[in-house]
Amino acid sequence: MSFDFNTQIIEEFRANRGRVGGPFEGARLLLLSTTGVRSGEQHTVPLGYLPDGGEQVLVIASANGAARHPDWFHNLVAEPVVNVEDGIFTYEARATVLEGAERDAAWARAVEADPAWGDYQARTSRVIPVVALRQTGGGPPPASSFGEALRMIHDAFRRELVLIRKEIAESGPGLGAQLRVNCLTLCQGLHIHHSHEDRGLFPAVSAQHPELAEVMDRLRDEHEKVAALLARLQEVISGENVDSPSVLKEVEELASAVEQHLDYEEEQLIPVLDGA
Repeated sequence: MSFDFNTQIIEEFRANRGRVGGPFEGARLLLLSTTGVRSGEQHTVPLGYLPDGGEQVLVIASANGAARHPDWFHNLVAEPVVNVEDGIFTYEARATVLEGAERDAAWARAVEADPAWGDYQARTSRVIPVVALRQTGGGPPPASSFGEALRMIHDAFRRELVLIRKEIAESGPGLGAQLRVNCLTLCQGLHIHHSHEDRGLFPAVSAQHPELAEVMDRLRDEHEKVAALLARLQEVISGENVDSPSVLKEVEELASAVEQHLDYEEEQLIPVLDGA
């Protein structure tokens, strides 16, 4: 990609909290910042990524099948401490180039999910690297208020639910390995978010606003209902011969419950969190 095109994508990404149009519309996209090998300056590029569990994501140094690895790859090999922006969070990560069976398994998942990766490999004699970016630091979203931060986090889950529903609907009769990972990563993320709320946000709001007792009871009950749906989805996608329609049914039920929960939580808690 040209410098001007990259700059346009980066600016649009940052202005719209990770959402962009054009060829990357609806794609999983992040901004990766590395330290230049020669200049020592920070360089940022937009990259597609693959979920790989809650602690790391994968990026692929395809360079559209060019003869040499992209500059960002050489940079992170020399200095593996990088910066990642996902549209909601900005965090420090450590980059690890996958090797051997681990790389091959991740590559196979990527090609199954998007055959374009295989097309890129066919254009070049180099083995296209797969890189894991594991978060090592970071903080809350850069929001102007607690309420806005909550909405930003919720919007990230809404966006991922839309993507997964679309991926399952457009997949074949079976469920691909990467799509299973996408579902499991979503489940893990929702579980972690709700656990943090149960231990932190909800007790704090309950202590300061006893008049919201019924609201907080409902939110806690909804957490338990979502947890049951998450457990059921994980059980379904762990089966050997699971089919896409069965998974889509579970995801649709989960999405409906989560979206209603998020809407209600925002309606009730954002005015409180922002002091309205």
